[in-house]
Amino acid sequence: MWTSIRRFASSATPQRQWTVYLSGEIHSPWRAELAEAVSHLPVTLTGPNDDHALSDDAGAMIYGAVPTRPHWDSLGARLNGLRTTTNLKEADLVVVKFGEKYRQWNAAFEAGYASALNIPIITIHPPNLSHMLKEVNAHATMAVDSVEKVAAALDYTINGTEPAAPKDWTPSEDIWGKGNPNPGGK
Repeated sequence: MWTSIRRFASSATPQRQWTVYLSGEIHSPWRAELAEAVSHLPVTLTGPNDDHALSDDAGAMIYGAVPTRPHWDSLGARLNGLRTTTNLKEADLVVVKFGEKYRQWNAAFEAGYASALNIPIITIHPPNLSHMLKEVNAHATMAVDSVEKVAAALDYTINGTEPAAPKDWTPSEDIWGKGNPNPGGK
């Protein structure tokens, strides 16, 4: 039996490659920031096409231009759906970012799809969106407010790396006692 996560994580066992699907907000550099923060981890990042114009036009570019906007949108949506559903099915974990400026209907859909596939979900959003996202967060493994917290969660999940404690941190043993003999309270 191993005695600590750190000892177990540092064993010579080769690590598997994790696939993490990045869903949601496309108008900020959060994907690049997360990629940088997890560059030391065995992680492959996938996601939807985050080039808005190309995403809209890709279907018509492949199948041919159509005369009405609804048909144009349908072609793009079907092609993007092929990419999205394939990548979601292959993911080990899904990170969904909700920003304040735009409504991310697609992100909510992708979170629901991941939930239906029983894929763990981490949501990222500012605290003031918690009420609006309560149903999505109820199906998420965790909800956080920053890319840094997602990176720390992935590092802990994959390597067992001890997270950095906040400045005002009090260890659980100091609050509840060693071994927590009474989990219902003190």
